[in-house]
Amino acid sequence: MRGLVVLGSTGSIGENTLDVATRHPDRFRIVALAARANDKILAEQCLRCRPDYAAMLDRTAAARLAERLATQHCATRVLAGPEALVTVATLPEAELVMAAIVGAAGLAPTLAAAAAGKQLLLANKEALVLAGDLLIDAARKSGSRILPIDSEHNAVFQCLPPGHEGDRPLAGVTRIVLTASGGPFLKMRREDFASVTPEQAVAHPNWRMGRKISVDSATLMNKGLELIEACHLFGVGPDRVRIVIHPQSIVHSLVEFDDGSVLAQLSHPDMRVPIANALGWPERIASGVQSLDLVQVAQLSFEAPDLERFPCLGLAIRAARSGGTAPAVVNAANEVAVAAFLERSLNFDDIATVIDSVLQQHQVRAVRTLEDALAADAWARDRAGAALSVRLAAGA
Repeated sequence: MRGLVVLGSTGSIGENTLDVATRHPDRFRIVALAARANDKILAEQCLRCRPDYAAMLDRTAAARLAERLATQHCATRVLAGPEALVTVATLPEAELVMAAIVGAAGLAPTLAAAAAGKQLLLANKEALVLAGDLLIDAARKSGSRILPIDSEHNAVFQCLPPGHEGDRPLAGVTRIVLTASGGPFLKMRREDFASVTPEQAVAHPNWRMGRKISVDSATLMNKGLELIEACHLFGVGPDRVRIVIHPQSIVHSLVEFDDGSVLAQLSHPDMRVPIANALGWPERIASGVQSLDLVQVAQLSFEAPDLERFPCLGLAIRAARSGGTAPAVVNAANEVAVAAFLERSLNFDDIATVIDSVLQQHQVRAVRTLEDALAADAWARDRAGAALSVRLAAGA
């Protein structure tokens, strides 16, 4: 029995993690669940999984959770606040930690889990985009193993030969190829982007995801952030990572080797596949996903991304090449711009304009501490907010 903590249990990754874990009650014991503010879903999960602890970032929501559980005579202990997330991420009885809290709120507990030597199932993008060097260094010092959960990075992980788990250089690897579905607007004319609605942008053709990440998929920013993550996870420069559009979302990524071989990982677009891979590693366990029928799929196609129509991808690549605080700045500015788009105060095609204006103002610095990353994040959010205010005042 391996103790499992799920940070971000009420989100889609968290729900899928519990789905896979509870299929194997002889393998996993749910030690703790953690979420931001959704006490209703977390209460249901606690009653179903009976963890020792439940942690909530929002203290008011934690109080509601404690009341809900008390009425159901559930003995789960409720913890509250940012420090509670760190507490459950470092519990001695937990061997596995799923890090799936979205945003900067998940950064501290993810770093804490790595520093504590946990086997870290990493779904929190910000941990690598904001502070990738810090996370990799913490894992190296503690002996923590990082297993990527993003379908693309998990696919790369599966394609690499044994012995490349961790921070060792990728010997014999020419290039990593990350695939992108292209989102809902792959064939839309650029001049039509100004009229795109939030409802259209979140309607992903293949994946069921949250609203923010669905918009990132529509702009291809998500793929740019994944390129930054891949550089940290696999110890390669951005010029050794290629993005290709693959609308079917069956090939999740590929690895090219020096001898001309190319290995790919294929499966249905279901996050339970990479989650099961990480939970069971180094063994294979059932995910609940049906086998892939290539005859039924029939066709797999690939094309290069159009950086003129999808400039967010180019901005992320630029940030990856600059390094330091640049990725944190792009990520934060994007979050502000996407939130404004979802609130209908910014056009879809202006998301990249806001990010570019912030990146142009930024003077790149090294990220030596967590505070360096958070300071860059806060600065970018402030600059993006100011850019939005100017646009609103001008009636743009």
